[in-house]
Amino acid sequence: MTDLNHLQDTPDETLMLMMAGQHEEALRELHRRYARLLYGLGGRMLRQPDDVETCVQDAFMNAWKHAARFDPSRAKVKTWLVSIAHHRFLQQLRDRPDVALELEDWDTPTAATDPTDIILAQQAMSALDGTQRHLVELMYYRGYTHSELATMTGLPLGTVKSRLRLALEHMRTALSPTAKEGKEHGT
Repeated sequence: MTDLNHLQDTPDETLMLMMAGQHEEALRELHRRYARLLYGLGGRMLRQPDDVETCVQDAFMNAWKHAARFDPSRAKVKTWLVSIAHHRFLQQLRDRPDVALELEDWDTPTAATDPTDIILAQQAMSALDGTQRHLVELMYYRGYTHSELATMTGLPLGTVKSRLRLALEHMRTALSPTAKEGKEHGT
């Protein structure tokens, strides 16, 4: 196995370029950086370690195969990897037979890799009212589509979409640097 210490300070975007050039050590370094984050997300969504393991590995293999398509102007590497894994987790959920789980089962805290991520997620979710939070949790962690959410909640499809869009805007605002500065300065 190659010593990866020389890649520890390499920017993610450079590692993506290396991966596009079929450098396996770049994949190993990105795996070292982000696998725990993906396992945490997968654990919360799937609840079955074997499924999480398979999906995380599939996500990294997908990233390996499509590294040349990565566009740093559209997303950070971390965001891109989380997106790939999230889509894989959702597919795994859709492939499962229907099993009723209470929302509380999905809302149980899980171990996270980075305390900053936990704080930021809590900060973003605290900006939401109860309905918005419920819709975001069902869509993101349970994988329901807008149409399925409309059916489940009895809300019109346009209302579901509007509430989710507003929820994401509230979360984005809560995480924006200007919002953080305002809180620090008591405004």
